[in-house]
Amino acid sequence: MTMSERVGYEVGYDDAGQVTVQRADEPAAGAETGEGGQPPVACGESPRSISGKMKGEDGMGCHAPAEQMEAAARAAGNGAVLDQFAKDYPRGPHDKPESMCPAFGSMRVGLRMRRVATVLSGSACCVYGLTFVTHFYGARRSVGYVPFSSETLVTGKLFEDIREAVHDLADPERYDAVVVTNLCVPTASGVPLRLLPKEINGVRIVGIDVPGFGVPTHAEAKDVLAGAMLAYARAEIEAGPVPAPEAGRSDRPSVALLGEMFPADPMMIGAMLAPMGLAAGPVVPTREWRELYAALDSGAVAAIHPFYAASVREFQAAGRPIVGSAPVGVDGTHDWLAAIGETFNVPPAQIAAAQNAFVPAVKEALAKAPVKGRITLSGYEGSELLVARLLIESGADVAYVGTACAASPWSQADREWLEARGVVVKFRASLADDLAAADGLDPDLVIGTTPVVQHAKERAIPSLYFTNLISARPLMGPAGAGSLGEVVNAAIAGKARMDGMKAFFEGVGEGDTAGIWEGSPNLRPDFRALNQKKLDKAARAAKAEEMI
Repeated sequence: MTMSERVGYEVGYDDAGQVTVQRADEPAAGAETGEGGQPPVACGESPRSISGKMKGEDGMGCHAPAEQMEAAARAAGNGAVLDQFAKDYPRGPHDKPESMCPAFGSMRVGLRMRRVATVLSGSACCVYGLTFVTHFYGARRSVGYVPFSSETLVTGKLFEDIREAVHDLADPERYDAVVVTNLCVPTASGVPLRLLPKEINGVRIVGIDVPGFGVPTHAEAKDVLAGAMLAYARAEIEAGPVPAPEAGRSDRPSVALLGEMFPADPMMIGAMLAPMGLAAGPVVPTREWRELYAALDSGAVAAIHPFYAASVREFQAAGRPIVGSAPVGVDGTHDWLAAIGETFNVPPAQIAAAQNAFVPAVKEALAKAPVKGRITLSGYEGSELLVARLLIESGADVAYVGTACAASPWSQADREWLEARGVVVKFRASLADDLAAADGLDPDLVIGTTPVVQHAKERAIPSLYFTNLISARPLMGPAGAGSLGEVVNAAIAGKARMDGMKAFFEGVGEGDTAGIWEGSPNLRPDFRALNQKKLDKAARAAKAEEMI
């Protein structure tokens, strides 16, 4: 056979997880539509072998454009997964927010759980970066990795290797569950984690796909795993009796708390619920498997972080009502206690007793820690609107709130409260949105992500990193009311120091001219022009390819 006579082959999996090989010039069974309801893709046009050659290009692997990765995933039968991601985590007008790999979020959830093993399937560079970041944030636990090559990926050997790995790990003496996560390349190539055994030796096997081209933020990736675990636990409950939590069941109706929060917040919420005869239930994501059963057994769910769409879906399937917002600030505490009380049919007198016990305490705490100054606020944790409410009731002029997460019904009350006070609220905010707010609204303080904080400091604007300095503090009830004043006021008071630093370093340059030069920097604008021409040519070629 000559080179021109060669034909391609499509490698895939059948329903039993066995490898199938199909000639490109032979019609496949059910070829009217592809797996997942997608139209079939001819082998010569298919981008599915992401780790090898792709559309005649040089095998960009995980560096391939998101559009090609998504097309490959759909061609490989993962269209339904991506469609569910699009429904749960709508992206908005732009592609996706700029943040770290989303799989960091799901890894963080799994590595915080006791007796749960974490296994990754993805490119080695991605796995290295993810394990580095998780250990930097204190994971202190090994992360499993199933390596692959182009051959093992396209022949199906990777799936066999993953199956062997979970069999080796499934030791009931050590683990309650093993979580296997597909990163971008295995997801795009259709590695079917859904075909893994659901249980091995009594150890649960949970397989999830967390591709960067499907899940917009690492915060929402937490929901991907939390939702998958809730779905598994709900099926176990429906099948028969399950073990009680280590701490036992509450003797009062409980409220499950949805979203990671400062450790003191659940205790504060429990104290506020007590006058109504209620208790705070488990925080989801949980720290152990049995807590999933207790969460599903709660009488209602407080969506403290409103973007947990998959988790909300599982709670609703279990018949649990969802309550949005949180007991933050005076208005938030008053309204949230009323909403929870009404959900549980608590007598109005008991609701009023809880409000009278805590709302004045919140007001007093806010008065002791007033904040003065204009603030722009942005982040990707999901609690940005709650923090903005607390700052406004502390006296701050919050001009802009940007969150990388999408809008949801459970954030609507917070959005309306903020917009009624003239705050610009931007869901799915991009880095450009956050920088424009910092530049255009003349803030006394910028609270944001690392690049936003860096941008502000270069302009001598006081700034605070949201994740480490703001979200790592209590927010709920009286404890949260006075938690932000000290750090925020100290930062605003540092304006003169920022001005002095900027004046001291004035003239040292920025970007590629940063530093102290004995002569003028050799910028070589001709090199810049040549590289720009190459970039423009590549962009035109990509655009032309889209039109073919």
